[in-house]
Amino acid sequence: MKYSKATNYALHTMVYLTLAPKGKTVGVEQLAKIQNLSPTYLSKILTKLVKAGLIESNPGVNGGYSLARQSNEISFLDVIQAIEGQTTLFSCSLGHEKLSRNEDCLIENVMLEAENNMKKELSKKYIIDIAEQMNVKNENNCNG
Repeated sequence: MKYSKATNYALHTMVYLTLAPKGKTVGVEQLAKIQNLSPTYLSKILTKLVKAGLIESNPGVNGGYSLARQSNEISFLDVIQAIEGQTTLFSCSLGHEKLSRNEDCLIENVMLEAENNMKKELSKKYIIDIAEQMNVKNENNCNG
């Protein structure tokens, strides 16, 4: 199973915004430069994050992006669903009557159970946890 590159960039962006000083906005150019992306491509990702209510866009000369919610309330699942949507990863649409005679597709049931377990785990992992680990790592690198 693989998430899109956009999800990867969205997660990194959210960590970076979490590490930004409180009340400070970060421009799309700066966010794009950090990840070696085009600002146009990153803008599309940022738009999805804004629509999901995870970040907010502040227009103007000193504008940019900042978190719209407390960082300890933003889970990995929130970010992933903002980018990927909330559709299931697997669908039993074979068309083979012999394999899916029942109303329920047994293979799909297994896949959905696994996906639900993954979602449960991702909903317990917060962006702030990664940001704090990065701060500790950076402090150790500076002191060592």
